[in-house]
Amino acid sequence: MFRRIKNKYLRYLLIFIYAVIIFFCCIELNFLWLFGYTPDMQDIKNPKLSVGSQVYTADGKLIGEYYRENRSPVSYKEISPSLVNALVATEDVRFYKHGAVDFFSFFTSILSTAKGDKRGGSTITQQLAKNLYETRKRTSQGLLKHVPVIRTLVFKCKEWLTAYKLEHVYNKQEILTLYLNTVPFGNNSFGIKTATLKFFNKTPDAVNPAEAATLIGMLKATSTYNPINNPDKSLDRRNTVLSQMEKYNYLSAADYNTYTKMPIGLNLSYVEDDSHGDSYIREAVERWLKKWCHENDYNLYEDGLKIYTTIDSRLQQYAEEAVAEKMKMLQKRFDGIWGKTNPWRDSKGKEIKDFLPKAEQHLPIYKLLVAKYHGDINQINQYFEKPKRMTVFTWNGEKDTTFSSADSIKYYTRILNTGMMTIEPSTGKIKVWVGGINHKYFNYDHVNQSKRQAGSTFKPFAYLTALDNGYSPCDTFIDKPVSIKYNDGGKDQVWAPNNADFKFTYQKMSLRWAMGKSVNSITAQVTEKVGWDKIVDYAHKCGIESPLKSVPSVSLGSNDVSVYEMVRAYSTFLNKGERVDPLLVTKITDQNGNILQEFALKTERVISEEVAWLMLYMFRGGMEEPDGTSLALWEYPGLWKKENQIGGKTGTSSDYVDGWYMGITKDLVTGIWVGADDRSVHFTTSESGEGSHTALPIFGSFMQRVYADPESGYTYGLFPKPWTTITKNYDCPSPRLKVDTTATDSLDMPADTSRGEPLPELKQAGINQ
Repeated sequence: MFRRIKNKYLRYLLIFIYAVIIFFCCIELNFLWLFGYTPDMQDIKNPKLSVGSQVYTADGKLIGEYYRENRSPVSYKEISPSLVNALVATEDVRFYKHGAVDFFSFFTSILSTAKGDKRGGSTITQQLAKNLYETRKRTSQGLLKHVPVIRTLVFKCKEWLTAYKLEHVYNKQEILTLYLNTVPFGNNSFGIKTATLKFFNKTPDAVNPAEAATLIGMLKATSTYNPINNPDKSLDRRNTVLSQMEKYNYLSAADYNTYTKMPIGLNLSYVEDDSHGDSYIREAVERWLKKWCHENDYNLYEDGLKIYTTIDSRLQQYAEEAVAEKMKMLQKRFDGIWGKTNPWRDSKGKEIKDFLPKAEQHLPIYKLLVAKYHGDINQINQYFEKPKRMTVFTWNGEKDTTFSSADSIKYYTRILNTGMMTIEPSTGKIKVWVGGINHKYFNYDHVNQSKRQAGSTFKPFAYLTALDNGYSPCDTFIDKPVSIKYNDGGKDQVWAPNNADFKFTYQKMSLRWAMGKSVNSITAQVTEKVGWDKIVDYAHKCGIESPLKSVPSVSLGSNDVSVYEMVRAYSTFLNKGERVDPLLVTKITDQNGNILQEFALKTERVISEEVAWLMLYMFRGGMEEPDGTSLALWEYPGLWKKENQIGGKTGTSSDYVDGWYMGITKDLVTGIWVGADDRSVHFTTSESGEGSHTALPIFGSFMQRVYADPESGYTYGLFPKPWTTITKNYDCPSPRLKVDTTATDSLDMPADTSRGEPLPELKQAGINQ
């Protein structure tokens, strides 16, 4: 029919128009599944809210959810005109003049981009279409998503179609209201009401133009222009928005000058209960699935996934009960030792005088106060000293009190924390995950986020290296002083560790006895014989992923590792020498139960079955050898029925900063760390602060509860019999001598008195038992 048109230019124009119409029809109809789904009018009239995901234990109990905060939708009349004006002036100045798509802005943005000044041309309605209906997400993509340029064109055309539908159904005020109720503002803030409350502790109708400009300015890049994390960039962006408001007559020149001179003026005192069943497990699952979600284009907070974890609800309950019971006692012990004295001390035991001001400087609000008060230290100090009502954590429940910010820092710095994880090595399934004493008040996860000096719990890697390189559990060394020369960074060094009691017995001891008693001098001799580089290699092979400084003291636990890494590495021994990749999630389904992903156990053989079994035999030495460091477990009679066997290793870092216990039964491996979050805060004596007195009791209490429950699935029993022929000699009972000694287990190395995570520099003159 086009041939009837004699004017070829008109003919080509009509052909182009018809082609465009057909193209848009194909997009709307998802022709041959090429273009993906496009929202229809029913979707436009009834926009669907994002659907959260749910987290379940292995036995089907709901333990957490992921969903966006309650957006607390507001009506147009509840929104300050300043917010609307800032939005229009910055994002879409011709908003009231176009009917969904601003072609003038679109083509000028193309020209600007071609000239190197990249800027967007999407209208507010288009942005709403993209955000509300996710027109660029996986479920909206068709087969053409694999063709780069065409894919972008389809995305843009979908936004246009959806925007026109929105303008057809809603008026301009309703579109603005929808937009402001759904747009993300960062810091897990969704919707304008959540944002105004979180950043300024105001409702949306109460913000002034400067505050409105700060929030609208964030929309360009919520992380970059976040006023909490980047106050300077946020201030610049806010002033840019105010400039736009003045340019388009939404703000007078006088008001512009007034508001641009104002500080950001955040008010972060608003607290919303948005836990959604929050816990260390919930956060750990989110971290565990982060890569999978990214690779498969899923969003935990919107896609309605059902996530089935490996966590055993019974064991998790028993672990949390044991932690609560013992940590409450430990805190009482700690408070009794220090009384009203400040516990933050340097390696010489002297109080750190500038501890509090440095702690204040580490707080996110400190930079804001510096900007607000122009660096006036007196005014900043007045802020931290001003009393205010607050609710604090105590072991007897939450307590309402009046504290200044400085008081709060002092209070929480004294509180001990813990991390605990249990794995079933045969399946690789994580059964217990306790990231701390209370997730509401202490978000930092001490299972796999925190890393601390492992102390003597790292010694087994030295003995493992020895057993796999010609030695046997019955080979003997003499407990005597040892001096090891080595080169560290081009400097000649000498390492001469003491035993924990500063004594040497000059007694001949088997390797099993030495490891069970945790003798530093013999561990150092073993380290010298096998080489510290090899010990590092074996630790990495077993599952330690943290960088390890290869120096002689590595075998005494001078490096920082996580509870997660230690449990994974120890599980290699119970898993017949095969390293496991621990499983926290087994299956993910959609809302209808359709399986999206199943996770299988991955293993790799790293040591022989013989050496793995011999290591289990070595671990039993802590209970069976004279002065074994795990002997305190005999105080828990519920552990020793039916000839039950338990192996383990205690560990304590210098100055009793970190207390560890690694416990092994015939089925499970458990790792526990106890200490204060700040390394300058710790116990003062071996009787109060060693791993055998802090972390071991939690293990004992936990396993008693597990064994007492006939439905837990875990019973008493002997360690597994050898999985293969044992060629090395291991039957060499140690002599029972009457010696006045106390089994201790500590690493005497300079403590890191900094806040936060560890210093990389460590002196290598340590003692460790």
